[in-house]
Amino acid sequence: MTYQEAKAKLTEIGQDQILTFYQYLKSDEQAALLSQIEHTDFSYLKELSHRDRPLKRGTITPIRAMQQGEITENQASFEAVGLKEIRAGHLGLVLLAGGMGTRLGSKGPKGTFNIGETRDVYIFQRLIENILTQVERAGVWIHLFIMTSEKNDQETRHFFASHSFFGYRSEYIHFFKQEMAPIVSDEGKVLLETPSRIAVSPNGNGGWFASMDRAGLTKLLHQEDILWLNVFAVDNVLQNIADPAFLGAVISRHCASGSKVVRKVNRDEKVGVMCLEDGRPSVIEYMEMTDEMLDQKDESGDPAYNFGVILNYLFSVPELERIAKGILPVHFAFKKAAYTDQDGNTLAPDEPNAWKFEYFILDMVHELGTCLPYEVDREREFAPIKNLHGPDSVDTARALCRKNSIVL
Repeated sequence: MTYQEAKAKLTEIGQDQILTFYQYLKSDEQAALLSQIEHTDFSYLKELSHRDRPLKRGTITPIRAMQQGEITENQASFEAVGLKEIRAGHLGLVLLAGGMGTRLGSKGPKGTFNIGETRDVYIFQRLIENILTQVERAGVWIHLFIMTSEKNDQETRHFFASHSFFGYRSEYIHFFKQEMAPIVSDEGKVLLETPSRIAVSPNGNGGWFASMDRAGLTKLLHQEDILWLNVFAVDNVLQNIADPAFLGAVISRHCASGSKVVRKVNRDEKVGVMCLEDGRPSVIEYMEMTDEMLDQKDESGDPAYNFGVILNYLFSVPELERIAKGILPVHFAFKKAAYTDQDGNTLAPDEPNAWKFEYFILDMVHELGTCLPYEVDREREFAPIKNLHGPDSVDTARALCRKNSIVL
């Protein structure tokens, strides 16, 4: 993109302030800014007029989860269906790994954090080891797509390569970067992070499929006849990935998606729970739940809203492509964002000053229309690492790993 092309593009959308410092930049900085202008999706700005629109939820009702007793009764048949699909190459895996380890006191990608006690054991390593268990069982390699971010892409790729991909065949690992959305002031102006760079932020955990598509990887899905994608977060070091019973259960129940869930530890646990919204599967966040909902019981006397999501999903690829033709709702977050003002000063505000745009994976579940909440044992499959110490921390994850005879 030339300067004249960038100028015309930005003038048309009222954002030519992005070029305020262009004439003062070095040639490589100018080139980088022009490239960023060319590849930034400014269509988000059209949504900004809805930023003050109140979040309207539909009618929320309980959803029935497939509980562990029913899973155990059907374990053999579910696994047979799932293993058949995996051996046919119909399953792919998507690791959402764009985050950094800041809250763990690390400057690197979150997945590179070392949780070992007597040896080196990295978060990425634990996830690969979990996948390899199912690879060995099925006797086939499974394509693994790893979503990185602008901040950690090169470091993540190098980390995997320097550790020989932890024993995974490298030709089955595909990296792609999450799309970024511009950060916008309350006046609707795109902010600059530096004089030569637009301020951007990741477009949310619901942006993964669009990011895969833009990276050209949906072509590989068709080439390899991948019909299902198991999408999972980077921070849960115990999760069972490529679980044939989970896949078999979702297929057997004729659902377009599935969500692994865990039983809440108490009434007020701060976790999003599966529900129905206007009769379609959805997730309601803990802060949205009323006392009436928290106290509601099902026919067995158990809490009606009792199963929390752990960000381990199955999605039908044909159904994903169907909803990809539509538009998922954009969510707005008003947050603090450092920026460069029109005088070239870098400012770090104490209060929220800018809008960020995000897509949510829960909206994908809702749009697909059918979802199987699939209960797993939280002590065997749920060890999230969100903090260095305290709840959901390195400490608690290490303890659960030891309980599951995993040597750290």
